[in-house]
Amino acid sequence: MKLTILGGGGFRVPLVYGALLTDRGEGRVTEVVLHDLDAGRLSAVARVLAEQAAVVPDAPAVTATTDLDEALRGADFVFSAIRVGGLEGRAADERVALAEGVLGQETVGAGGIAYGLRTVPVAVEIARRVARLAPDAWVINFTNPAGLVTEAMSRHLGDRVIGICDSPVGLGRRIARVLGANPREAWIDYVGLNHLGWVRGLHIAGRDELPRLLADPDLLGSFEEGKLFGVDWLQSLGAIPNEYLHYYYFNREAVRSYQQAEKTRGAFLRDQQAHFYEAVADPGSKALDVWDRTRAEREATYMAENRETAGAGERDADDLSGGYEKVALALMRAIARDERTTLILNVRNRGTLSVLDGEAVIEVPCLVDANGAHPVAVAPLPDHATGLVCAVKAVEREVLAAAESGSRATAVKAFALHPLVDSVNVARRLVEGYTDAHPGLAYLK
Repeated sequence: MKLTILGGGGFRVPLVYGALLTDRGEGRVTEVVLHDLDAGRLSAVARVLAEQAAVVPDAPAVTATTDLDEALRGADFVFSAIRVGGLEGRAADERVALAEGVLGQETVGAGGIAYGLRTVPVAVEIARRVARLAPDAWVINFTNPAGLVTEAMSRHLGDRVIGICDSPVGLGRRIARVLGANPREAWIDYVGLNHLGWVRGLHIAGRDELPRLLADPDLLGSFEEGKLFGVDWLQSLGAIPNEYLHYYYFNREAVRSYQQAEKTRGAFLRDQQAHFYEAVADPGSKALDVWDRTRAEREATYMAENRETAGAGERDADDLSGGYEKVALALMRAIARDERTTLILNVRNRGTLSVLDGEAVIEVPCLVDANGAHPVAVAPLPDHATGLVCAVKAVEREVLAAAESGSRATAVKAFALHPLVDSVNVARRLVEGYTDAHPGLAYLK
């Protein structure tokens, strides 16, 4: 079985390959094709993968190419983790937004809109090429903003594109762990959009254990989200929000913390990864060791500004292991082998949330089998969550419309309608700033 990884020179690709190395069953991936526009990055990552494979018998064969059509032909699965504009682009997204006093995070607020406007046209072209060159392939999208990009691709690939994210997985795992339960045995009632969802229940053997957690201040304050949001706020919500909702609930504090930081997250990762690729280019280096050290630092500093604002301290060691690669592997196994499972995924709504139309991509538990991912019926969201979900989905639709039409006015509308952008004039200046910073936005007229 052939897996093509788009963005194959990306830093986190060894996580995906490492997950493949643990899969020894029939119908497993035997061929991995890395595609990237940067041949140097491809070479560096291929070195890391070769060291990973050295101790594993019958490891999947790895090839690398800068030719997209070559990479796609004959693929059974396509894993998309591209970054249009690179980390320099992400750093610029943050910088332009913060100069206007609004959030520049890569998937939330102004930064997420800018990233989406750059990425959607490229993702759509990829979807068209997949439909032509590998029509039977399943596309697993991890490219951010994941929900928005998945929806853009679904217009050309239908239900054969499925978005994944590690945030809901990590959240469910932490809640189960603090309740003394096995995460694999828990049913997580999670619903929303990508990076905008809430856990409303966690069922063990048919019993919802979340009320027990919410009623115990000591237990509630003992894990990442309790420290990040505060016990009182979680009890008021009656749910556990995805960590990215910290940018909404504590927006002023988050913006101030980002403005005061020595480097934005994008600038930090840009510089860190530049050192990594430079180090791995040395033929005498141990590529896997360099990658491991860099990854540990990356994970430990994740959302550092938010945790500092909340006084949450350092991340727990158990939260440093990521997880999206495990979701990707479980998804591929379920489809390729008809190993039915339940995963929280980004899929078309199909009536799951009545406040959104059927084509809207949402993030909910899904039953997965050989025919793909099928969203599970969920209870309606409370009013406060419904309002936020509808507002952000409306913004995503304006981003898609701007990307399709090239309309600058529609791009301004997307920024202006976002809950974290507080002025139409700010929205206009953001569009000016982003089009000046990114050649990839020159299509906006």
